[in-house]
Amino acid sequence: MDLNENEILLLRGREVRDLLEGREREVMDAVAAAYRAHGRGESALPHSNFLRFPHDASSRIIALPAFLGGGARVAGMKWIASFPRNLSLGLERASATLILNSADTGRPLSIMEASLVSARRTAASAALAAQRLHAGLDASRVGIVGCGPISLEVVRFLRVALPEVRELVLHDLSETRARDFAAVVERETGPIGVVYAASTDEVLASASLVSFATTAGVPHVAALPAGPRPQTILHVSLRDLSAEVILGVDNVVDDVDHVCRAETSIHLAEKATGGRAFVRCTLGDVLDGRAAPRGPQGVTIFSPFGLGVLDLAVAHLAWERARAEGVGTTFDGFFPEPWNAEPATAAAAA
Repeated sequence: MDLNENEILLLRGREVRDLLEGREREVMDAVAAAYRAHGRGESALPHSNFLRFPHDASSRIIALPAFLGGGARVAGMKWIASFPRNLSLGLERASATLILNSADTGRPLSIMEASLVSARRTAASAALAAQRLHAGLDASRVGIVGCGPISLEVVRFLRVALPEVRELVLHDLSETRARDFAAVVERETGPIGVVYAASTDEVLASASLVSFATTAGVPHVAALPAGPRPQTILHVSLRDLSAEVILGVDNVVDDVDHVCRAETSIHLAEKATGGRAFVRCTLGDVLDGRAAPRGPQGVTIFSPFGLGVLDLAVAHLAWERARAEGVGTTFDGFFPEPWNAEPATAAAAA
C-alpha cells in the first residue's frame, strides 16, 4: 500500500485486533523504544485533558495529544472515554479513537479504533516494568486485582515477558466476573493455575508480583499486609493505594510530571509531603541504565500514568502492518481543494 497523504486509512476495531494479534513482543519493543525516545527528549507530551460531567462524576473522556520522534516521527491524539456504568448496560467500560498524523505535514494518516491500542500499550508497559523491576525474583504466581479487559491484556503480556508464570491469584468485587476472567485467560493464553482470593489483602499477601487494574477513584488499600518480600506492584489503575503506602516503598513511574496529577496515589503523596523526592526514577531511566531496577526497599511500585507517546508507538505499528498487508479502508476527498485551485468545470463536476 503506497503512502499518499491525501488519503486516510480507516482501521476498525477487529482490524486493529488482527494486526496486533500475536505481536506482544513487537508491541513491547515499540513501547520500550517510545520510553527511550521520550527519555532522550525526542517527544512532545502535553498534559492530557480530562473532560468530566456534572451529572456523572464517575465518567470521563480524556484527550492525550503527543509527538513521538525516534524511528516513528508521528503525532496524534487518543480520545478515550471511561464510563463505568456501561458495564450494567452490557457495554465495555472504555471506548477510544486515535488519529495518527504525519509529523512532517500534520495531515492525518489514519483514524483507528483505539481501545485495544490503549489496552495493549498499558499491558506492554506493565510487562516491561515487571520484566525489569522483578528480574531474578519469583514470578511463578501473579496476583490480579480487578478482572477486566486491561488485566486480561496484562496477563497476556506477562505470560510472554515472564514465561515462568504458572498461577494467578484473582480478586474482583464480582466473583462471577473473576471466574469469567479465568475462563477467558485459559482460552486465550493457555492452561494456567487459578486461585480465587476473597480480598485485595489476600492477593497482596500471597504473590510477590501483583497488578492492579480497577476502576477505583479513591484509595482502598490503607496499608500493605505482611507478604512475600521483595514484592513488585504494577499499579496500573493508579488510585488504589493510599499516600502512606506510596511513601513507604520504592517508587518507579513513567513520567513524574504526568503522574503527579489527577488525584493519583502518587499525586496524593506529593500533596502530603510537598515534594516528589519519594519517586526514585522512571521506567525509561531503568531501560536505558540510568537507574537500577530496584531500590533498597522491600516493595517496588510502578505507577504508569499512561503516556500518549506509547499510544502513538502501538498505533504506528498497527498502521505500518496495515499498509504492508493491505488492511483497512482507504478514503480520499476528505480535504477541501486548495483555496487558489482552478474552479471545477460544470462537466467535471457532473
